[in-house]
Amino acid sequence: MQNDFGAKGGMFDRAGIDISMIQRAVGPTAKVLASARRVGVKIVYLKMGFRPDLSDLGTSDSVNRVRHLEGFKVGESVRAPDGRESRILIRDNWGTDIVPELKPKADDVVIYKHRFSGFYQTELDATLKTLGAKHLIFTGCTTSVCVESTIRDATFRDYLPVLLADCTGEPIGHSFPRSNHEASLLVIKTLLGWVSGSEEFINALKEV
Repeated sequence: MQNDFGAKGGMFDRAGIDISMIQRAVGPTAKVLASARRVGVKIVYLKMGFRPDLSDLGTSDSVNRVRHLEGFKVGESVRAPDGRESRILIRDNWGTDIVPELKPKADDVVIYKHRFSGFYQTELDATLKTLGAKHLIFTGCTTSVCVESTIRDATFRDYLPVLLADCTGEPIGHSFPRSNHEASLLVIKTLLGWVSGSEEFINALKEV
């Protein structure tokens, strides 16, 4: 839930992509984070961001490199809405900051990733094992891309994932009669884990 995906002036917004469904997920996610922190649930943030030299973007003909450069102009210098000089989807810039409403706390874990899955060539798995984590509660964007990719990899590693449906959003297929978001929810609850909602999760925490 970073600026390049969910904020006006971010990468998606600059590319003309509707981000309204991502922005709608911010409020429920903020409530989930507050409730989780109250009972000591460890919060782990995944941030999509490439190195300044684009060395982790992929080979010259890789889909990851070509689509990000052509479709989203990754690495391009821009002026962020707050006036700062920034670069699109590059680490430690305005675009890769988490949206202000969901800003990480000092004791949260923040991990950069450079592919859709948060497990690919990152320290996520090792971090979760160190924490003794088994059940993973997922929020974020986008549902059928980064979120589902990470849930698939979590399932392959025998974690037990639960996606909070109102804490995520998907621009791809949003205008279709049956959206990609809904398709991902169906796949996840049928094969990859469980789907719930923010209120159900918050109510469950009250019994902890």
